[in-house]
Amino acid sequence: MSVQELLTSATATARAALADVEDVVGDHLRAEVDADGLVSHYFASTQPGYQGWTWVVSLSAVAADAPVTVNDVVLLPGSDAIVAPAWTPYRDRIRPGDLGPGDVLPPDEDDLRLVPAWSAEDTDDDDRPVAREIASEREWVLSREGRDMAADRWHAGAQGPDTPIAQQASGSCRTCGFMVGLAGELGGRFGLCANGMANDDGRVVTLDHGCGAHSGVRLGRSVTPQPLPPPVFDTVTNDDVEVL
Repeated sequence: MSVQELLTSATATARAALADVEDVVGDHLRAEVDADGLVSHYFASTQPGYQGWTWVVSLSAVAADAPVTVNDVVLLPGSDAIVAPAWTPYRDRIRPGDLGPGDVLPPDEDDLRLVPAWSAEDTDDDDRPVAREIASEREWVLSREGRDMAADRWHAGAQGPDTPIAQQASGSCRTCGFMVGLAGELGGRFGLCANGMANDDGRVVTLDHGCGAHSGVRLGRSVTPQPLPPPVFDTVTNDDVEVL
């Protein structure tokens, strides 16, 4: 008998290694040769909540006439086992709106959305708004990538041109009297809604966004209250008056 044959046939030894959990150990499933002198025995798990998991006992021996040694006992998930999702770092789990009072979310040290204020004008074109940002004593300012990312996010969001309310609007924010313009590069595409009755009040909107609260909206003839006819004093018909 070879060492592998000895270890493969040592099912009883492998099950004995699971004596502490024998109440949740099912049938012997298979034995796999992992390496020369190393074989793993697989047993079904009957523990509630661990469907598809298997108990694995690793056995080893140095020779065919040597004693069998238990190396390891583990509980491993199978292909149809219910397992926890892959770990997601805390920073990657944060979503807009998750921050509460007292919470802090510092940017990454290599955040491409930010550049030092002193280097913000190292571009091929004249970026005069950045000069004003430097004068305001801000250590960091938005990089060109940061502005592009914000613009793409706002354009695709609820204040963009592709939302149902914008598609049904009779006018765009570009022509609305409640729209407050933005300075800098973003001003050519976005504004700020200042209509307290609009859904987007206080939010950045694309110039081609729109809603029913446009400053140019007027009531149509069909929804205008109809004037009542003047009152008529009836001098012909007698009124019936109940005398108490």
